Amino acid sequence: MLEVYIDGASAGNPGPSGIGIFIKGEGHHIMISEFIGETNNHIAEFIALNRALQEVKKIGSSLISVRSDSKIVVASVEKQYVKNEEYKPYLEQAIQLIETMDLFFIKWIPDSQNKAADALARDAILKGK
Repeated sequence: MLEVYIDGASAGNPGPSGIGIFIKGEGHHIMISEFIGETNNHIAEFIALNRALQEVKKIGSSLISVRSDSKIVVASVEKQYVKNEEYKPYLEQAIQLIETMDLFFIKWIPDSQNKAADALARDAILKGK
């Protein structure tokens, strides 16, 4: 099973944004730090989730446990519903990717347990400026 830590960060709301993804397990130790342009923090969090799911699909694993410090992302995936229409396409993309996996878990974790993904997301903002 892959453990996947995700985070999105924005310098402003909206502002320059980045995503951070840390994947470990099954012999993998992958760190992704990408600048995603100008957006808000919630969209950055959803983009981080979708980018992580795409990476997991490339690896070929269908057993995944995602950890995020974004309550809105975790709750939206668990309920398969998001109130804000702006986030709907991101949630729909995530659900499509999740449905291709044999086993998927998502769990909310506090910021203190998501430091690797947070540092990668913040670094991405600096690289993009």
